[in-house]
Amino acid sequence: MPDGVRDVTEFLQQLINGISLGAIYALIALGYTMVYGVLRFINFAHADVFMVGAVIGLEVGHNLPEGTLWGGLLVLVAAMAGCALLGVVIERLAYRPLRGTATLNVLITAIGVSLLLESVFQHPGVFGATPRAFPAVFPVKNFALGGLAVSSSQLAVIAVAAALMLALQWIVHRTRLGTAMRAVALNPQAAQLVGVNIGTVISFTFALGSALAGAGGVLYALNYPTVDPLMGVMPGLKAFVAAVLGGIGNIPGAALGALLLGVVETFVAGSSQLSSFKDAIAFAILIAVLLVRPAGLLGKFTPEKV
Repeated sequence: MPDGVRDVTEFLQQLINGISLGAIYALIALGYTMVYGVLRFINFAHADVFMVGAVIGLEVGHNLPEGTLWGGLLVLVAAMAGCALLGVVIERLAYRPLRGTATLNVLITAIGVSLLLESVFQHPGVFGATPRAFPAVFPVKNFALGGLAVSSSQLAVIAVAAALMLALQWIVHRTRLGTAMRAVALNPQAAQLVGVNIGTVISFTFALGSALAGAGGVLYALNYPTVDPLMGVMPGLKAFVAAVLGGIGNIPGAALGALLLGVVETFVAGSSQLSSFKDAIAFAILIAVLLVRPAGLLGKFTPEKV
């Protein structure tokens, strides 16, 4: 194979890998950005909801036949439903009593919820600290397109993530609850005056974001097939970087930032000289964005009242 063709093939291969990884980051980042858009705080427990989604997928997947489309979809739905319920419980028990207090109080509580979930799932009676193999819940097949190698898991990740992001856009822009979410994000006091139930909107936002994180947990475990209680830490941090990169509070921005971060990380990991810096690159991007464009790629700068 000529060197030029080999270079193009390698570039396209890494691009596919990066889009697949970025799609997973996008599902997590959307949860961060929706909660921030409505409540103006970062839910750092969101990364551990992602982990819970992978755990639910593992437990359900072990009780279903492997390698079937319907089984994979059932695992995905179970993880999303379980995480949506968990998100609502966390909001009701941990965040709602602090509503109206200083943002720092809620932020510290979010960190506490994150550590609580990690500790609970590390207990041997719940899950345990030992990583477990994730079952092949979707059909496993490898495709060769020219010199490119594409797995069915990568295709499943890209297809499911794209479908969920389109569904999210439809919910936010075409439904009554979505309109209420946008109203609360714009002006919660005015939204309440016109009859919007703030509590319902916030619970719905947490349920929706957590469901996306649960789907992300299953899709991540498909491509990196081990599950453990700390698996959400690094993907969660990178998804937060992606949300800031695209513009925290901006849904299309979070998706764009996640795809860009996934592609950049994949290309860095594929470089023999820079592969050991693939995690550091994400945080270097965060610092650069905060210095050059604090509002993110698609975000708008809005001065806050003191």
